Amino acid sequence: MAGVPIGLAPLGPMRLGVVVIGRNEGERLRVCLRSVLACPRVVYVDSGSTDGSVAVAEELGVAVHRLDMSRPFTAARARNAGFEQLLATDADIGVVQFVDGDCEVVAGWLRTALAFLVARPDVAVVCGRRRERFPERSIYNRLCDIEWNTPVGETRACGGDAAIRASALRETGGFRADLIAGEEPELCLRLRAKDWKIWRLDAEMTRHDAAILTFRQWWQRTSRAGYAYAQGAHLHGRPPERHWVRESRSAWVWGAVVPALIVGLSLLSSPMALFGLVVYPIQFLRLYAKANPKSPARGASALFLVIGKFSEARGQMMFWSRQLRGGDFRLIEYK
Repeated sequence: MAGVPIGLAPLGPMRLGVVVIGRNEGERLRVCLRSVLACPRVVYVDSGSTDGSVAVAEELGVAVHRLDMSRPFTAARARNAGFEQLLATDADIGVVQFVDGDCEVVAGWLRTALAFLVARPDVAVVCGRRRERFPERSIYNRLCDIEWNTPVGETRACGGDAAIRASALRETGGFRADLIAGEEPELCLRLRAKDWKIWRLDAEMTRHDAAILTFRQWWQRTSRAGYAYAQGAHLHGRPPERHWVRESRSAWVWGAVVPALIVGLSLLSSPMALFGLVVYPIQFLRLYAKANPKSPARGASALFLVIGKFSEARGQMMFWSRQLRGGDFRLIEYK
């Protein structure tokens, strides 16, 4: 793929640009940038790296945008800044591939994504299969790899790696900059409201390095998901979308209400407190039965889904605490 001018004939006049965002990704950033150098229009948005990431990008000839870190950082704000810089250098950009700096774009994906969007003018966003690079290094990495394996075809949302039609992104005003997570599903929700379609192709897209090696990292990441569910439901929880309302309710019920009920009944010395000995094992068995029977991590998936509700509830509480106090949003980091 090296040296191929992405966006030229036979794919028509639509041109492609790439926005990579990152902070202190080290060698992973070098791998990421090298994977997209076949595209002549690449912008790297750096969010206060101290490991020489900017120098790596400049060494590879990639345009660098240093994000203003005097304001609270979000990946959404970084993506918007990269998109704006792309348009400033080439106003005719038709498609933007967004990539996280800990990902490597698979050879051939950029051409595949662009060709699909040229052929389908009704589609605003296209994504493919994101795989975890080192699933064998920890159960948490393996769980991420399972999470990335989303259904193929028309879908409701994408993740951080996706090719987005520039006109659709401008039409919706870009990513919502105050979201600390879940900015891609929120953008997709607004795109679908304008009759755009979101599509998942059965094609390899990126290799991601989550580098989640400890329970603490996983706990923080799951808390961030709970925070995102709360914020998403707060913004778009009304019908017809009811965005992340079910996920938020599940976090509250299993991560807060049921434990509080068990403790309360125990303090009252009620025999009903014994239901706490079986309710979570039953939930584990239910989730185990629903999981893919061919998955080698079937049991772990069910177990961590149960445990994760406590962390998601923590994230819900963090969001509502900040909402009530009126404090600044702060990124929940896990690595």
